[in-house]
Amino acid sequence: MATKETVAPNNQSEFACKGLGYAYGPRFIFKDVSLTSFKDELVAIIGPTGTGKSTLLRTLAHLIPPTEGHVFLEGEEVTRPSPAIALIHQSIATFPWMTALDNVRLALLCKGMAKSEATDVSEKMLDIVGLKCDENDYPKEMSGGMRQRIAIARALAASPAVLLMDEPFVHLDELTADSLRKEIYSLVFNPETSLKSAILVSHNLHEVVQLADRVYVMNGSPAMIVDEIKIELPRPRTERNPRFLDYIDQLYSELALKTVKV
Repeated sequence: MATKETVAPNNQSEFACKGLGYAYGPRFIFKDVSLTSFKDELVAIIGPTGTGKSTLLRTLAHLIPPTEGHVFLEGEEVTRPSPAIALIHQSIATFPWMTALDNVRLALLCKGMAKSEATDVSEKMLDIVGLKCDENDYPKEMSGGMRQRIAIARALAASPAVLLMDEPFVHLDELTADSLRKEIYSLVFNPETSLKSAILVSHNLHEVVQLADRVYVMNGSPAMIVDEIKIELPRPRTERNPRFLDYIDQLYSELALKTVKV
């Protein structure tokens, strides 16, 4: 019989964690973090530098085991890294000696997929992210935004249910980043992908309001979830909407004023 701490959330289609904490030695970076991402929902996590947001993403993916707490996907506890949970890092990681197609296909071949099937899947994902005509180009021939699209296609090719994004636009110039932000929601929730939810870590509050359905605010030492804010704006979102700037002000206030000490 499951204990209280390991009972999964009720909604079987959600990705969630309960009581998650991570410590370096005796010091907890974050503690008692519980959050949920529902089907077809993009959730953002914000917080001051040092609150462990990137580390939280890695514990959600079990790339590093949490010190305490539990992660659930569709009602089942996640206890090890899984292809159902994909992570896109801050750095734009592509193999420069491989074409766009080879970069995406490599992960599928390493999983034992037949080359013909891996090629078909990779071509489909490159088409979804707008790189179908560039599949034979090398990363050095591409812009930063195009290389990040390769990373997104590679993540989607593994048919994940959840996509974790750790500041995916931070190393792009603002024009390229803005262009990709406008497309990312429709890319990740394209009906032809397997994704059910996505979680974004970002320091860019304009980006968060533009993309997120809900926002979790982390703060304190050790960091905890101090607030949850639903962004109720129609898409596509624009800063010309006064409510957009109101959300920016609200999030900024949360970061500046909320403090939790344990």
